[in-house]
Parts: sequence; structure tokens; C-alpha cells
Amino acid sequence: MVDIVEKDLSYQIVQATYEVFNGLGPGFGEDIYEEAMVIVLKKYSHEVERQKSVKIYFQGHEIGLHKIDLIFDRRVILELKATAEIAQVYKQQALSYLKATGLQIALVINFGAHRLQVARVVNTKQKEKFA
Repeated sequence: MVDIVEKDLSYQIVQATYEVFNGLGPGFGEDIYEEAMVIVLKKYSHEVERQKSVKIYFQGHEIGLHKIDLIFDRRVILELKATAEIAQVYKQQALSYLKATGLQIALVINFGAHRLQVARVVNTKQKEKFA
């Protein structure tokens, strides 16, 4: 049997996304959905970090920063979108966030389509978590 990474947390996040999507529907910008997600997740007593800056290194040199939409309970990255569909580039972006932080799972959540879309992205090459 395959062990699903952060199964319970992922389920709670998906429940929250449906609460937001059912309340707002499609058509707003990502910032509106981010604000609503923070309200819902905090309502259920979860820790939520917004727009977390993570340093990116190449060959031992700091070369820039990633800004991550949301980090849920310091364990799951949430990448929020408001587009027609979840493009492969968004999944790749989430994977780069996972590599930069050492976290193992990200959810790419798209509020822009006529139906809510959620894609799980798993980092199989986990490193030490960020501080």
C-alpha cells in the first residue's frame, strides 16, 4: 500500500478550498482567493504563512528569492492560481518551491475554472526543512 504524503492535511486544505470556491466562485484575482483561504484555514486553528520569501542557492551562492503564496502548518505549500486550467508550468513552479524549502508536498489550487482544480505535487528528493 502506498503511503500518501500529508494525507490528512491535504484533505483539510481541499475542504477549505471548496469552502472558498463555493463562497466566491470563479472570476476573482489570486489575491482575493489568498485572503479568503487565510481566513478559512485560520478559522480551523491552522498556522498559515503568507508570501514567504525563500532564498535560492546555486553552487553555494544566493541567487534570488522565491515568494510562496501560502505555507500551511509549515508542512504543505499552497500555490494559488486563477486561470483557465492548471498548466504544467505551475506544477513545475510548485516543485521548485518544494526543492527550495525541503518540504515534501505542494498543492496547486486553481480557482479560475468553472470547477475547482487541485493538483498534488510531491518532492521525492526531500532535503532538510527550512527554518
